[in-house]
Amino acid sequence: MKLPYIIIIDDDAQVLRAIQRDIRNEFREEYKVAATESAREALELIKELKLKNEAVALFISDQRMPEMEGIEFLEKANEIFPEARKVLLTAYSDIEAAIKAINTVKLDYYLLKPWHPPEEKLFPVVNDLLSEWQALYKPDHEAIRIIGFQWSPKSHHLKEFLSGNLVPYIWMDVESDPEAEKYLVSSNKTRSDLPVVILKDGSFVTDPSFPELAAKVGLQQKAEREMYDVLIIGAGPAGLAASVYGSCEGLKTLLIERSNPGGQASSSARIENYLGFPSGLSGAELSRRAVTQTLRFGTEILTPKEVKTITVRDGYKITELTDGSVIHSKTIVIATGVAYKKLEIEGIDHFAGAGVYYGAASVEANACRNESIYIVGGGNSACQAALYMSKFAKEVNIVIRKDALSQTAANYLVENIRRTPNIRIIVSTDVIACQGSTVLETITLRHAATGEEKSVPAKALFIYIGTRPGTEWLNNLVLTDEKGFVLTGSDLLKQRDFSTNWKLKRDPLLSETSVPGIFASGDVRFGAMTGISAAVGEGSMAIRFVRKYLQEM
Repeated sequence: MKLPYIIIIDDDAQVLRAIQRDIRNEFREEYKVAATESAREALELIKELKLKNEAVALFISDQRMPEMEGIEFLEKANEIFPEARKVLLTAYSDIEAAIKAINTVKLDYYLLKPWHPPEEKLFPVVNDLLSEWQALYKPDHEAIRIIGFQWSPKSHHLKEFLSGNLVPYIWMDVESDPEAEKYLVSSNKTRSDLPVVILKDGSFVTDPSFPELAAKVGLQQKAEREMYDVLIIGAGPAGLAASVYGSCEGLKTLLIERSNPGGQASSSARIENYLGFPSGLSGAELSRRAVTQTLRFGTEILTPKEVKTITVRDGYKITELTDGSVIHSKTIVIATGVAYKKLEIEGIDHFAGAGVYYGAASVEANACRNESIYIVGGGNSACQAALYMSKFAKEVNIVIRKDALSQTAANYLVENIRRTPNIRIIVSTDVIACQGSTVLETITLRHAATGEEKSVPAKALFIYIGTRPGTEWLNNLVLTDEKGFVLTGSDLLKQRDFSTNWKLKRDPLLSETSVPGIFASGDVRFGAMTGISAAVGEGSMAIRFVRKYLQEM
């Protein structure tokens, strides 16, 4: 396997030798390190590397150089290797320019000189950036391949599952990629067998189920312990935060997820208002960081796993999964979040996964290149999807019922959308029907005030409307409100039938449900604040009350 490159540019020979030495000593086992004093020489090098099909993971460039400034170099380098991470070496006087570069060239980090000791000021930064790059890097030869039809629901679900579980893959459309047919011949399969997944070892599976595919790609499928201090159900931001805080405090922690870690947040193309990330990060990056962090502390993660029943015996919780396995725990945290509501309109079910998608904009972005697409919904997630899709689609149309996007979305997103020429906002309008033969071809719009209807061509329809709690599986185990959100803490005291089941002398803890030792966290909890930051806070708060409960046992 070819090693990716780290490229370093600084016109000061002494500084260049120093950082080259440090980087090479730390990362030479996994990366090739190339260094030069000339920005123009570096540009020629990366053009040559591109032609040779090499990969560049990281650029480290000085800002003040005679041939061109570091920001200008990084801008040119970004045109050739846009996925590579970018670090600017700066003096204190150049900080303002570095901060501006976060927006202009999507700078990932600026590093003040000197960076000593490197173990504290250089290596952690570079490690983090290289981990980000590796998570999204799809090598040309040594990767899982999915071969299928672009507008096939089965193919879409496989792509969404692997992408959500941060498993790199190469997508090959059998109708447009000549290499795909060669793989079918090699595996003795035909188009009627699609989708086919080719694994790294050369073996393959045909139309696999999620559990089958998960086992093949190495995702953990069985719990290792007989008893856990806390079982967390749902690996969205709240569940991941709970698992991090549970494990780091020494609790035996198991996290299960029925589809992919990160929940709705993992499909966000760009999150720009999360504390500590001035240049923003994608939902996938946030999920990857959280999964890496919680695994490091010792959390076990099982995916894809669904709960069938939960019973309580002598205070212990017995959770049976749909695959027949059973998990014993002292406490449970319910963090199953919310899902987008289904759009109930004529013809829509026929095109699910074949032009109609709930979320998943980042998964299908390439398929929409140079096409006209529509997004239903005006919240932050819809706006983030629109901004991301604008880089691929010819035209992105946001359809909202309100008469202004500013009524439903954050101001920074509204301003960014206004500055994006190929995004159009269609106000006071509903999508009322979908049409097509085997894939989506057109949709029908109706203006709320005039009632005027018109049919427009649409390659894809992405839906980001409303939310419903993921609690249908609970089967009345705990008390919920009329919409299905889990009631906790003082809200339980207002319920007429609460005292029938609650026999403890104390009142429920803030995150505790109507069943002692079962807690709820994040969007699924009644009264919880929405948003990723709030969910992370909810998850950490739930563990505080889990510990308090365990001390009482």
